Amino acid sequence: MQYPLPIARLIDSFMKLPGIGEKTATRLAFYAMDMPKEDVDEFARSLVDVKEKLRQCSICGNITEQDPCAICSNPARDRSTIMVVEEAKDVMAFENMGEYDGLYHVLHGVLSPMDGIGPEQINIKSLIVRLQKNDDAKEVILALNSTPEGESTAMYISRLIKPAGLKVTRLAAGLAVGSDIEYANLITLKRAVQGRTEL
Repeated sequence: MQYPLPIARLIDSFMKLPGIGEKTATRLAFYAMDMPKEDVDEFARSLVDVKEKLRQCSICGNITEQDPCAICSNPARDRSTIMVVEEAKDVMAFENMGEYDGLYHVLHGVLSPMDGIGPEQINIKSLIVRLQKNDDAKEVILALNSTPEGESTAMYISRLIKPAGLKVTRLAAGLAVGSDIEYANLITLKRAVQGRTEL
């Protein structure tokens, strides 16, 4: 038996979200059917607002309602450091930490030749232009995920900007708090030793 068209379309829509399979999409669709109309209207408005009211900051590429974003336009931020991240959600993670007060640059992806993603498909060119125009920048922190793609992207960016005399750093990586050494992989152990700090 087939579902009525409106619910079938809703199931298909939910399945377009990452990590949502057919069973979960079906459960969400039937849940949405039982929601009060006001909640459904609010949910729909939220989806539309994300597409219509948000844009990328013309300076850093972060998502924002105003351009430039609140971070780039804040004169209290440390303009000598720029942290390069893969996605806008990474900016939120660092901001929630509350320990970093510099600027950001969002790449919107990483290099992945197998997927056809080269330097032109991500936000690298604007980073280089930004660094050429910004005399205050002294350090670029490459805060990319520890994946093969993240590592190759970090190396590529490092090779581009090091000749300009800027300090290029990577986030320390190693053992997670509460983890057992015996279960760590070799790369994690190597980074833990290399990124050690003095007590």
